[in-house]
Amino acid sequence: MAKNILIVDDAAFMRMMIKDILTKNGYNVVGEAENGAKAIEKYGELKPDLVLMDITMPEVDGIAALKKIKGSDPNALIIMCSAMGQQAMVIESIQAGAKDFIVKPFQPDRVLEAVKKVVG
Repeated sequence: MAKNILIVDDAAFMRMMIKDILTKNGYNVVGEAENGAKAIEKYGELKPDLVLMDITMPEVDGIAALKKIKGSDPNALIIMCSAMGQQAMVIESIQAGAKDFIVKPFQPDRVLEAVKKVVG
């Protein structure tokens, strides 16, 4: 069965790019959110198999949203997305429970490798 994925990024074109990569490879994108607050809300509603979440976003950033989601669901699977040069944030997100991270600009192969590694 196709895995259900929630995409969280404040940039609509980034969400579109990831959605395109995933849907072309048999994954089901069940929702999108443009900030961490919406991500927390949608995670509760949709219960996706995986969340792909940007680190830097308005309102609630990706790390705060990651901690909140992991707090309500310790089994949540989350892959963080970051721009180059956010090493400290990447380390903090892995320590907070992220399963992997992918770097922007996205390489389709790397996105799929991370998703496969985490949800199969």
